[in-house]
Amino acid sequence: MGIYLNPENEGFWESVRSEIYVDKTGLIAYTNQCLNTKQKFICVSRPRRFGKSMTLEMLAAYYSRGCSSKDLFRELKIGQEKTFQENLNQFDVIFLNMQQFVIEAKKKEVTEYLEEEVLDELREEYGEFFKPQETGLAAALRKIYVKTKKKFIFLVDEWDSVMRERQESEELQKQYLDFLRNLLKDQPYVALAYMTGILPVKKYGIHSALNMFQEYSMTDQSFLEEYTGFTETEVQKLCEQYGMDYRETESWYDGYMFTDFRHIYNPRSVVEAMRRHKYSSYWTSTETYDALKVYMDMDFDGLRADIVKMLGGEHVRVNTLSFQNDMRNFKTKDDVLTLLIHLGYLGYDSEAEEAFIPNKEIIREFENAMSVGGWTEVMRVLKASEQLLQDTLLCDGESVAEGLDKAHTEVSSILSYNDENSLGCAIGLAYYSARKDYKLIREFPTGRGFADVVFLPLPSSKKPALVVELKYDKTAAAAIRQIKDRNYTQALWGYTGEILLVGINYDKDCADKPHSCVIEKVEKQA
Repeated sequence: MGIYLNPENEGFWESVRSEIYVDKTGLIAYTNQCLNTKQKFICVSRPRRFGKSMTLEMLAAYYSRGCSSKDLFRELKIGQEKTFQENLNQFDVIFLNMQQFVIEAKKKEVTEYLEEEVLDELREEYGEFFKPQETGLAAALRKIYVKTKKKFIFLVDEWDSVMRERQESEELQKQYLDFLRNLLKDQPYVALAYMTGILPVKKYGIHSALNMFQEYSMTDQSFLEEYTGFTETEVQKLCEQYGMDYRETESWYDGYMFTDFRHIYNPRSVVEAMRRHKYSSYWTSTETYDALKVYMDMDFDGLRADIVKMLGGEHVRVNTLSFQNDMRNFKTKDDVLTLLIHLGYLGYDSEAEEAFIPNKEIIREFENAMSVGGWTEVMRVLKASEQLLQDTLLCDGESVAEGLDKAHTEVSSILSYNDENSLGCAIGLAYYSARKDYKLIREFPTGRGFADVVFLPLPSSKKPALVVELKYDKTAAAAIRQIKDRNYTQALWGYTGEILLVGINYDKDCADKPHSCVIEKVEKQA
């Protein structure tokens, strides 16, 4: 019926009719449970291009009185739920895209422009219940409710646009938060409020205007994990349908990790890879790497070291609780890393409270950001990693040791070697280019301990697997013996073919050539 009030369902129809549509309508069963309860305030924050707007179009198509959507939803998951008919197209919906209001407001205040636009449509439907000269949206909705007892569902897209695009104006942000609080909090006309954005809502300085919202963010999606991106099962089905290799898809787009769903995929990238039948950086191509570089270059003690560790395949501890949920006020490196989690540049393991670079697509974006300056030493290591891999595949242990010596010299100002774990991080960085053809696994479980680093070849690479054991102040030969004695190669389930056993030792007292390396070739039978 309108743009803001009771929109029609064309947007969601387009999604369902698209070449690839993954059914996420099970989310509606959850929002139905929340209607007219204390849990009716929901804020879901995800990175850009993770289906936020599509979700709101879905909810609008289901709830809005401005359309008839029975045929649209009948064959989808929500169509099998007992609450399907009860709430289908039964509510007045107010749909607000905050990015639109931020862009179009121009000289007016954002909230003033929003109220004018929505009230124009509200008068057409309910003008008899409030005076034309009244401009307050909340006041008008209260009067409508008193006269009709009708409740509204509020769907707010890009709720945090004001915070992200007007970062310098704290007064505007406070005014906007006060507006949302007055519009939604403790108002009798609210049946459900569902907001989406990139940032969570809790804290902006000391102002906590929206504390009534239940938050579902990239650090804790709780009940909504399976609706955050594509699940492992959904991607496996798509790979089968489109004839794409699942392990290759996994290496490119997997890595967002939650409590129950440990493998969540970037939906935009998976869709584009399937459609084009080609693996590439589809998500990161929608924004310049400058957005990442700004945060990588922030001068917080330990931030550069943590980024280098993650480039080497390591996970780093992060305290996400100090983050003020904005893009301006940073006090520690943990605040920066937490923002990168919300932006989608880092994955997060909530159980271990650790961040990591999730996949090949994202690691390329880090490389792009470093390539334009400020990370010279690291870039030299990354560029030399191709030769290091070639030397390894040729079983040239002496050249590998020399390459590791050079890599260590380059990053010694950022990373210090204290034990086998720190050595493992540096090895992962030195073999950076191997990510093109391999999946790197740190602490690979073998049944008789853990292999320090395993490089599993992707199906398209046709390269041997690498089992790497690291020693600190011992010998490379001792590393090889441990691989054999503990039969680490037997843990490579499903892999047959050539395996290179790589033993690496670091001798802290040998200043000229601290690394030594022994490489042996074996065959694993089926």
